[in-house]
Amino acid sequence: MNAPLFNRRQFVAATSVGSLATVAASPPAARATARHTAAKLAIQGGTPMRTRGWPGWPIWDQEADEAQVLSVLRGGVWSRSRVVADFEKKWAELNQAKRCLATTHGTTALITALNALDIGVGDEVLVGPYTFVASISVIFLVGALPIMVDTDPETFLINPEKIEEKITPQTKAILPVHIYGLPAAMDRINTIAQKHNLVVLEDACQAWLAERNGQKCGTLGDLGCFSFQNSKHLTCGEGGAILGDDEAVMDRAVSYHNFGHGGPYLGSKCRMTEFQAAILLAQMQRLEEQTERRWENGRYLTQRLQGIPGIVPHTLYEGVTRAAYHLYPLRFVAEEFDGVSRARFMSALRAEGIPCSGGYGQLNKAPFIENTLSSRNFRRMYSLRQLDHCREQIECPDNDRLCSEAVCLSQRLLLGTREDMDDIANAIEKIAENREQLA
Repeated sequence: MNAPLFNRRQFVAATSVGSLATVAASPPAARATARHTAAKLAIQGGTPMRTRGWPGWPIWDQEADEAQVLSVLRGGVWSRSRVVADFEKKWAELNQAKRCLATTHGTTALITALNALDIGVGDEVLVGPYTFVASISVIFLVGALPIMVDTDPETFLINPEKIEEKITPQTKAILPVHIYGLPAAMDRINTIAQKHNLVVLEDACQAWLAERNGQKCGTLGDLGCFSFQNSKHLTCGEGGAILGDDEAVMDRAVSYHNFGHGGPYLGSKCRMTEFQAAILLAQMQRLEEQTERRWENGRYLTQRLQGIPGIVPHTLYEGVTRAAYHLYPLRFVAEEFDGVSRARFMSALRAEGIPCSGGYGQLNKAPFIENTLSSRNFRRMYSLRQLDHCREQIECPDNDRLCSEAVCLSQRLLLGTREDMDDIANAIEKIAENREQLA
């Protein structure tokens, strides 16, 4: 596995959490190991580490944001027109891509991109199982077969060292997911793709402005897709986009998303509305500052959590110059926490005032996979041997263990201050030092 990177990117944007110099000057040993010892945990009736609330989401500015939406409302043109085109131009420029196509949501962005790349019946697409369901379902929806590649539990991402063994003559594409806004090992993935003449479709639906070597996620493969759903960092409730530099491929995407107009192609209707684009244009004004804040807070939190028994922060691949942190993930290793269950630990953490979740489940074993493979349509499209080959790939032991260990913190927590990050770390330390109370 490539070496992790934490402190390589240098940036100058001033945010409410201070500068990187402060991060570098604050050693992990700064925590006083004994300060929480013998403290009564909040889950046992003690005083919570934090009683204040957290930043809400989504965030909007009443004057600026509402003005853009009211302008569309009063203009009387609500379906795709000049506001959508303006958003596409600005999103492409922000990501240094040649072209952008806006869609109804991230799922239709992926479906449109797969069609533009001519992926369909008879094709296999390599994809990691630690992701949102849409990353898998869209492959089935275009008639192709998803082939699972196990997860690297240290990074929560598709394991680049396990990709080549899954390639067959039917493999057409690799679909790496930058889950949680953590950039995948794209250098290695692209090298494999070029060697085997495969296309690369990035699922960057959680990776707005995340970077590898200063280049934005979503521009590292043949096409990149984004989601603007309500929880996302750039949001309009629903919405999506595709970035690409190949004019012919992007022309096919445009045609597909608009009933096939402009070319001799079958298409659907995936057009973004003017209202969505207006909200996105307003949200974009804050995206860079918010992204830097999450990035700085995420690295500081990783530093604070290093060395706590049973708590294993994620690592970043070498070359990552910014992670977006849609969620901040870590692993909870029960064996190093005196056998305390993950569920019990998360309950204790929530009681201390720190919201958390368990992340994604074992998507590789979701019932819809077998239901799809055994459906009449797929039995018509594929031989039993091909269907059985797809079934065999659902075994991903590293992913299964990761799903039982993951603990995640919402992106809105990372919009807080340095002191907020200390509250998170102090709460985890407190629980770790008094874990016998959870027995």
